[in-house]
Order: sequence, then C-alpha cells, then structure tokens
Amino acid sequence: MTDHMFERKHKIQFSECDPAGIVFYPQYFVLFNDLIESWIDELLPEGYHSVIAARRVGMPTVHLDVDFKAISKMGEVVSLSLDVERVGRKSLTLGWACTGEDGVVRMAARQTIVTTSLDTHESIAIPEDLRAAIERASSPRND
Repeated sequence: MTDHMFERKHKIQFSECDPAGIVFYPQYFVLFNDLIESWIDELLPEGYHSVIAARRVGMPTVHLDVDFKAISKMGEVVSLSLDVERVGRKSLTLGWACTGEDGVVRMAARQTIVTTSLDTHESIAIPEDLRAAIERASSPRND
C-alpha cells in the first residue's frame, strides 16, 4: 500500500456470490461504493452521510472502466483499495483494486465521479473542504 492509498480488508460473503460461489461481478460495485463511503467518513468529520443528506451534494459515477482478472471466492479475504488519480474542479478519478491475500489482482477499475447538486442535478464544484481533504490524503508524505 502506498502512503496515499485507502485500503480495507474484506471477507467475501455468501450474499456477494453467484451459485458457483464466486463474486457476482455487480457486487464489486457495491463493495467499492461502500469503500468510498468509508474513505469520505475518514476524510471529513461529518462523514459521507452529511455530504449527501445534509449538504445535498451528489457524487454519481459518470465513467467506469473495469477489468476482471481473476475470481474471488466466498470466504476469501481480499484487500479493497482506492487511489486518487486526478482531482479536477467538478470531478475526480479514482483507481480501484481488489487483491487477494496471494497478491493476485482480482479486479481493477478506474472511476470518474462528478459532484452534483441533489436539488438541481447539475454538476457543481467539489466542495472546498472535501477537495482539501482529498488533496491532503492523496499527497505523498515525507516521513
């Protein structure tokens, strides 16, 4: 893990799998949405819920490029990680990876998120506190 990557371990659950006992591919999108929520919860004191519900800032995905490289099986522990690739004025691009304990990347993706007003559904600038927190978290550290 690099200094600026956000990462969590996750045990693959029965509910995330198809009848063959492997992750049903749409479940990866749920797992990574949960990871983004946890990431923002750590970035901002009021967390993801406040950004969405109280401040009415949406963060829809507008582009997703995904490679499924290997299977993940029920009961396995994987590492889910995201890395900030780009922060624009109204959007950001994240890199995702699901990696097994064996070091094999199971799934990798690039996601572009646009910040929007949940009232007008128009794109808006990334809120300054969120931008600053993302930039702090994604800057290389000199420890």
